[in-house]
Amino acid sequence: MLNRLRSAVNAGEFLVTAEITPPKGGNPQRMLEMARLLKGRVHAVNITDGSRAVLRMTPLAASALLVQEGIEPVCQFACRDRNRIALQADLMGAHALGIRNVLALTGDPLKAGDHPDAKGVFDLESVRLLTLIRKLNQGSDWNGKALTDEPTDLFAGAAVDPQCPSWSGLQRRFERKLEAGAEFFQSQLISDFDRLGMFMDKLGNAGGKPILAGIFLLKSAKNAQFINRNVPGVQIPQHLIDRLANADDQLQEGIRIAAEQVQLAKELCQGVHLMAVRREDLIPQILDLAGVTALQPPVLNSVR
Repeated sequence: MLNRLRSAVNAGEFLVTAEITPPKGGNPQRMLEMARLLKGRVHAVNITDGSRAVLRMTPLAASALLVQEGIEPVCQFACRDRNRIALQADLMGAHALGIRNVLALTGDPLKAGDHPDAKGVFDLESVRLLTLIRKLNQGSDWNGKALTDEPTDLFAGAAVDPQCPSWSGLQRRFERKLEAGAEFFQSQLISDFDRLGMFMDKLGNAGGKPILAGIFLLKSAKNAQFINRNVPGVQIPQHLIDRLANADDQLQEGIRIAAEQVQLAKELCQGVHLMAVRREDLIPQILDLAGVTALQPPVLNSVR
């Protein structure tokens, strides 16, 4: 079974991933249609796990559907809704279903979502989840007991926020995730590329693992203003909002801005993680405009 993302990381390629939201309901057709458009353009497709604490199909099932389509997923796992027993069970299930890439997340707070009265679990958080994944890959469970039916072979990534206002907190979390076994990092939405450059110079490059800058498609000035009001730690610059507001076609201007940001990221880090909520079909256009060509056909290397 091919693990294209891991192979690309090992080869030092410029990495491209993109995010897709699972369906709210039992019909995955739209998700699959969007994912098919990304085939051959991205190394893997992220499937979110209750992002913003909003109800969606489990990423385990959604990722398995992508595998059936020949599309490599990054299956997100958040600690918010599962204890350590459920996390281990789902991670072993992911391996059995042919899912190899996972992203370890703590999970967004429930108060931000559509079920604010639900009870959070948070038995673990992202660093300990990375440690748990490493244990499973080494053939033992969280308690150190042997896995009697073979270890997993999961390629674990983590999130990073280069725009975190606390530099000491950012450094501590980043280094702890490295120590726990993170093989790649996907960043939150980047709006300050000077800050990203500083992070790479002081921390990211020294970590020795690829950093993928989060690039978000701004669909309009109103969309950018909504993000500024509702996404903590992100501030879309006023000059971009004005640029969108003054454009004849705000969506096309947003595509141009995203392509320019991909080009900025190529000068600073090892990849990009593209987020175009409900307009994933525009991601190939962004990549074309940024000069990121289609992926070469994969070299077939088997993994467990």
